[in-house]
Amino acid sequence: MIEAPGLRPSRQATPPLRMAPLMGWHDLVPRAETASSRPHMSTGSNCDTTSILLPYSGGVPITEITRLALADEFTVRGINWSGRFEEPDFLSRLYDMENMPSTDKRFPTAYRDVWQHRVNNDDWENDWIFYDDRFSLLRCDDETFLRFLAETVHPALRRERREVDELVAIYNDHLRHDGYEITEVTQISGRPVFAGRSRLSVPGVLRQVERAAGPGDHDYLTQQITRMEGSIESDPELAIGTAKELIETSCITVLIALGVEVNKKWDLPRLVKETAKELQLTPDGVKADAAAADTIRRVLGNLASIVAGIAELRNAYGTGHGKAVGRGGLGPRHARLAVGAAATLAVFIFETYERRSA
Repeated sequence: MIEAPGLRPSRQATPPLRMAPLMGWHDLVPRAETASSRPHMSTGSNCDTTSILLPYSGGVPITEITRLALADEFTVRGINWSGRFEEPDFLSRLYDMENMPSTDKRFPTAYRDVWQHRVNNDDWENDWIFYDDRFSLLRCDDETFLRFLAETVHPALRRERREVDELVAIYNDHLRHDGYEITEVTQISGRPVFAGRSRLSVPGVLRQVERAAGPGDHDYLTQQITRMEGSIESDPELAIGTAKELIETSCITVLIALGVEVNKKWDLPRLVKETAKELQLTPDGVKADAAAADTIRRVLGNLASIVAGIAELRNAYGTGHGKAVGRGGLGPRHARLAVGAAATLAVFIFETYERRSA
């Protein structure tokens, strides 16, 4: 059971993590004066899931059923979704609360509205956020919904790793039915930072790289893989750039393990060529009497073409080179192509190294 989220901190007259916009504004209305237990809300019954945007994949959206089930989890388990932050301060991390409308005519902004009814008076129901039309968590696009869930387990909000792990497990138990998940993408001060993604968007071969990699700095390799996983949908150009770096890391790692001095001037095609030569992968190394020799030559010869193609994508759109302002970028499908090709080649290189070293 989750311990900390079930207990809300005591309410205070001023926010503990953010100064109130105007001194004493939250005391202008007596606590006896209350609005309705929820702000302007929709019941969720008319949620048209066909209209939900799909920035994370080309598949099905996160359905109303899943969203309502997660809302119920927060209610039944007594989960404090804002963590150690007051709710208006948490929401300010995701929304421009000072420029969003208030449902209470006594207050000009959403921030002051939420502060009055959740901090000063606490007269809205705990699950109000899921039914407030301003945030529309039952109708919003998948990216916004996943960003909300990921923010609830940000290290600034929660200090206990066990609590974070339990919340992520709850989220993913529901999200997996729609093909999504909350996953760690980076760390801050040694604590995990999460993001949402489509489980269908990351090539399965990517994690095979970790299993196949034997020599070298495994932590750095894992960092590259995690970066690609987290950016295929949200930042395709970063994923493309990192795919190129993955191949470079794989080649350099194996070459060093084989005792080969790596020339810093070698470009990506040269790195692959030298690695292939040391591992006896070059087409010329295939014996003429080997089974399907011609096919093997073609397959191995095409490895360099795959790498060269990724390098061209990197030069045009990746993170390693500048590009003209206003130039259109590549999308997630291009990133999946680059990441998939890079991961396949990396697995092949590491597995061949292990086989040759056995």
